Amino acid sequence: WWEGDIVTQKHTLEDIKRGIERHLGKDIIVRANKGRKKVVMREGILECAYSNIFIVTYPSNNNRRTRVSYSYADVLTSTVQLTLIRNNENSDEKYA
Repeated sequence: WWEGDIVTQKHTLEDIKRGIERHLGKDIIVRANKGRKKVVMREGILECAYSNIFIVTYPSNNNRRTRVSYSYADVLTSTVQLTLIRNNENSDEKYA
């Protein structure tokens, strides 16, 4: 993925898509701005990527999963920020 926060760097939707595709199946933290000063942070798994959206799976009650889709434009505009969780290290990589 990228080093650092992509908000401060110039990236295209295609760059964001390629970065997300490289980390499919990995644990991430999603910080989503839902508007009106409401921000949601959840830990999930980057499940799959399509041409215009990507899917994140969140654990839920009763051994069920919740799947939420986000657009690459959400990442580009910083409405959604992704942080890759490194299980073998103590540091996290942060992405917008």
